[in-house]
Amino acid sequence: MEVSSTSPPAASPTDGDDLCGIDITDVAIDGVTLLIGLCGLLGNGAVLWLLGFHIRRNPITVYILNLAVADFTFILFMITFVLLYMVENVSCSDGVPVMYTMSLLLLSLFSYNMGMYLLTAISIERCVSILCPLWYRCRRPQHLSGVVCALLWALSFAVIATVTSLCLSDEHEPCRMSLIAMYILNLFFFAPPMVICSTVLFIKVKCGSQQQQPRRLHVVVFLTVIFFLIFALPLSLWNFLQQLSSTMVSSQVVFLLACIHSSIKPFIYFLVGSCWRRCSVVSLRISFQRVFEEPEENTACSNDPAMDTVVAVC
Repeated sequence: MEVSSTSPPAASPTDGDDLCGIDITDVAIDGVTLLIGLCGLLGNGAVLWLLGFHIRRNPITVYILNLAVADFTFILFMITFVLLYMVENVSCSDGVPVMYTMSLLLLSLFSYNMGMYLLTAISIERCVSILCPLWYRCRRPQHLSGVVCALLWALSFAVIATVTSLCLSDEHEPCRMSLIAMYILNLFFFAPPMVICSTVLFIKVKCGSQQQQPRRLHVVVFLTVIFFLIFALPLSLWNFLQQLSSTMVSSQVVFLLACIHSSIKPFIYFLVGSCWRRCSVVSLRISFQRVFEEPEENTACSNDPAMDTVVAVC
């Protein structure tokens, strides 16, 4: 999603031929992106509906609800951009204003960054619940999830507003430097904590499986992070390298991978909480309840001063 280069150029007619030089591979990839994106819109819409109206609100569902909003908007902007590009490519025209396509790319970057920030926060939250269970159950601020989500939305907006103000100007170098700074923030400040915390979750799931069934929520967070590293992180890495030098990987490929990541989360939630029997609205709600309303491990709060000391140290 190289903002500085705006939208991909439309194919020009070949000499002696009335048809445009359409790249069939790009058209096929874009078609798959649209199909996956539509499934992702339905899946994330179901997550918004269930978590917003049918699942009891708790700290983790606040994060997941905001994550579904970020994924839904990312897919929506991505589908719109891909449709415009396909129309231009097939019709051999360049009728869509560059400013409009650039705005779609910046909006999709805004949602993409927000999804990454939220996933990092979820991983840290789950890691803290494992390493400091007493503090998490007894001392964790009640509205911490809402405050963190609000701060992350503000951060994502501030980052993309800065990039937009520089990239919509006529100067190329400030835009390039702002994009590099944004990708450095993604790759070196948010990705490492996510990886470290997911490693802790993996150890917890691996060790816990020998004695008792691992918590579904831990499995969901771990799988989501793994899929992020495989499918979504290449978008930031590709954009970062694209600002420094050209890359051999097609932009359509990284767009498709990012769309897969934003679309697959609802299916992860369902499959982890499912009994593998039948798929219906009722079973979908039950699957989500098994994941997000699963009780915490038995760790009772105590008024014992010694116990309070342990919580404070943690």
